Amino acid sequence: MFEAPGDFIFDIVPMFFVAFFIIIFGIIIFAMIKGIATWNSNNDAPRLTVPAKIVAKRMSIQGGGETRAYNHYYITFEVDSGDRMEFQVKDLEYGQLIEGDMGNLQFQGTRYLEFTRIRQN
Repeated sequence: MFEAPGDFIFDIVPMFFVAFFIIIFGIIIFAMIKGIATWNSNNDAPRLTVPAKIVAKRMSIQGGGETRAYNHYYITFEVDSGDRMEFQVKDLEYGQLIEGDMGNLQFQGTRYLEFTRIRQN
């Protein structure tokens, strides 16, 4: 039997929609599993307190324009071994800490917990 040329579109378009939604759903599930795995890994890691120095601060802005803008604040710490670690911090701590501050960094895996500044004379 002969099909009209337009019938092909009615067959292929629904497949594209289904594939699109499967891909989007897969991305969402992957992101959720990755987030849960990171959360679990951080919970299993020991809480460490190490002497550190703040060597850099940066801010990342997401959104804006027609949507709400979100600010993300990051501080890079350098420990005695020379290794550097960057953690996302809350806006209040970001504003109170400055580059060059020395103190004790407390973290658990990739999770920032606290930085206690040591007074210098």
